[in-house]
Amino acid sequence: MGEIQRPPADALAGEALIYERANGRVYAKFRDQPRSIDYPGRWYIGGEPQESISYDLWRDLFSMADKKPQLKKQLEKTVNLYYLLGGKEKTNDRR
Repeated sequence: MGEIQRPPADALAGEALIYERANGRVYAKFRDQPRSIDYPGRWYIGGEPQESISYDLWRDLFSMADKKPQLKKQLEKTVNLYYLLGGKEKTNDRR
């Protein structure tokens, strides 16, 4: 079982994945059958975490979240965690 090409989006939809980290790279593979048999292996999905994300990526994430409820929920959790950890609260002050 080695590295494979990323499966198409329709094969990924609604499927449970297992994430693995090895040598600074992050991989995913299918957890359950029949997908784990159809795609026997793992595919590369990313590298070491960045210290911060770019504004363009942040904007694209929120744009996509308008169409993807699951992503929107996760982003809301991230923002809530930011506030819980002491992040500045949003104000209506427009200086």
